Amino acid sequence: MKKITIAILALILVGMLIPTGFATDSNLVITYGESTNANSNYKSIVDTFFTSQANINLNDAESKVITADQVNQISGGITGKYYSSNQIYSSALLDLNDNDNLQVSVDKSKITTITGDMYISALKSAGITSGHVYVTSPVTATGESALAGIMNAYEQATDVEIPDSVKEAANNEIYTESQILENSGVDADSLSQLVDDVKEQVSNDNVTDHDTIVNIINNYVQNNNINITNYDIENLADSIEQVQNVQGDVNYYKDQVEGFLNDGNSTGGFSLDGLINWIKSFVNGI
Repeated sequence: MKKITIAILALILVGMLIPTGFATDSNLVITYGESTNANSNYKSIVDTFFTSQANINLNDAESKVITADQVNQISGGITGKYYSSNQIYSSALLDLNDNDNLQVSVDKSKITTITGDMYISALKSAGITSGHVYVTSPVTATGESALAGIMNAYEQATDVEIPDSVKEAANNEIYTESQILENSGVDADSLSQLVDDVKEQVSNDNVTDHDTIVNIINNYVQNNNINITNYDIENLADSIEQVQNVQGDVNYYKDQVEGFLNDGNSTGGFSLDGLINWIKSFVNGI
């Protein structure tokens, strides 16, 4: 009887030690494009993709709707594009339980422009380095608007707001790449590699001067025989310069998120496995 009483008290202690942010359902967030959410058939198509690809129970996920207004707040200031409520199809699932390395799985049969590597590059520009993201659409879509949903999902899952300056820089990166793909003959993989390599050099050398970034891009495209226009190079330099200039905000956000993840996956210095083994020693008499 004494052993059972102690074991029950230990279980209560375990419950008190596990932080509230550890609940798995808060780590799964789906963001539906406004047009997708309004159509039950479209939503079913998206849900089927998420269920099959991520192997999750949708009942464990929180969901949010990304509206045209939210997308336009970003796209309008970057490209001048404005979308209506019946044009927002791209949807995303964030699984933060899988948080060792950032992964993005894109439904290539529906998302025609933005690749997984492009999402990863833009998310890393925003200071996001963990979680598994899945992106799809019920109909063919460029995938540009999905980034707004993905960042919204991270905010929902972590309860940490991404600074507006960081959102704008990451979205600008996506929009700039999509425009280059639309206007030039460069393939998506080559462009994505160009952006990653140039960003890495700019970051390592702490370059903030626009002309210097243009020269770095020019050298890269010449050495790798990539055919993009001077206009595209200027826009890309603007985008990378913007990413570099918000690094202070990015680092602040990263610290906030890492604090959440550490709190959500620790037990305040106690070993949960050790406690469980200790409980078993009383229950089993060993």
